[in-house]
Amino acid sequence: MNKKIDFKYHHIKHYKYQAQSKKTLITSILLTLFFALVELFGGIFSGSLALISDSFHMFSDVVALLFSIIAVFYSAKKPNKNFTYGFLRIEIISAFINGLALMIISVGIVIEAVKRLFNPEHVDFFTMFTIAVIGLLVNIILMFVLMKSLKKEKNLNVKSALWHFLGDTLNSVGVIIAAIILKLTNLVIFDIIISVIISVVIFTGGLKIAKEAFFILMEAVPSDLDIDEIHAKILTIDKIKDIHEFHLWNISEENISISFHILLDEYDGVNDYEIVNDVVELLKNEYGIEHVTVQIENPETNPHF
Repeated sequence: MNKKIDFKYHHIKHYKYQAQSKKTLITSILLTLFFALVELFGGIFSGSLALISDSFHMFSDVVALLFSIIAVFYSAKKPNKNFTYGFLRIEIISAFINGLALMIISVGIVIEAVKRLFNPEHVDFFTMFTIAVIGLLVNIILMFVLMKSLKKEKNLNVKSALWHFLGDTLNSVGVIIAAIILKLTNLVIFDIIISVIISVVIFTGGLKIAKEAFFILMEAVPSDLDIDEIHAKILTIDKIKDIHEFHLWNISEENISISFHILLDEYDGVNDYEIVNDVVELLKNEYGIEHVTVQIENPETNPHF
C-alpha cells in the first residue's frame, strides 16, 4: 500500500488566504464595470474619443480584476503532489496577462486617434465633462479602497490595480481639461491629444506590470536584493571557503527562495548542522529570506572539475 505524502512546510507557507484582497477586488470590479459602461455609452453619445479610450482602459481593468480574483482563489489552495510550490504563481501569470492586455489596448487607441486626426468628429461638451467628473470621483474612491487593502495584505494584483486607477484618475483630470479647452476653443484635436496621452499612460502602466511579473516568472533575482552582497556575507561565516550553484529567485511577490552548495576550509570535526543554521539565520535576519536550501559538499567525495 502506498503511503500518502504529507506536504509539510516549516519555513514558509506556499499558499496564502487573502480575505481582504478578495473583498476589495469584488468591490472594485462592480464599481469599475459600472463606470466603464457609463463612459462607453457617454463617449459614443458625445463623440469623445478620450471617453471611449478611457472606457476601454476601464474594461481592461475589469478583466484584470477578474483574473486577480481567480488568482486570489487559487493562491489559497495548498500544495499537492503535482504542484509542490502551490498555486501562488497564478497571481503572477494573471498580472503578466493584464500588463500585456493594457499594452495592446493602448496601441489600438492610438490607431483610432490617428484615424480621427484625419476625420474629426463632433464632441458634446456637457456629456464629456459630466462623465469625466463622475469618473474622477469613482477613481478616487477606488484608490482609497485599494490603498486600505494593501495596508492589510500585500498582493501584486491589488498593487497593479492601484496603479491602474491612479492612471485612470489622471486620465479623468485630462478629459476634464480637454473638455474645457474644447468648449473654449471648439478644437476637437484636444480630445484626440488627450486620448493619445491616456494611451501612453496605459502602455507605461502595462509595461511596468508585465515587466515585474515577467522577472518573477523567469525566476530572476528580486530587484531589491544584491546577489554580490549576499554572496560576500555568506563567505564571512566561519569555515565557509566557497559557494557555487547559487540561485536566488521569487516564487511569488513575497516568497523568496535561495539555494546553493558550500565548500568548507576543513571537514574534520566540523558540525555541518551548525554551519547550515548560521547561514539560515543570516539570510533570515538580514535579508528576510526564509526558504533556504543549503548543501555542504566535500571535494573528496563530491569531485569538482
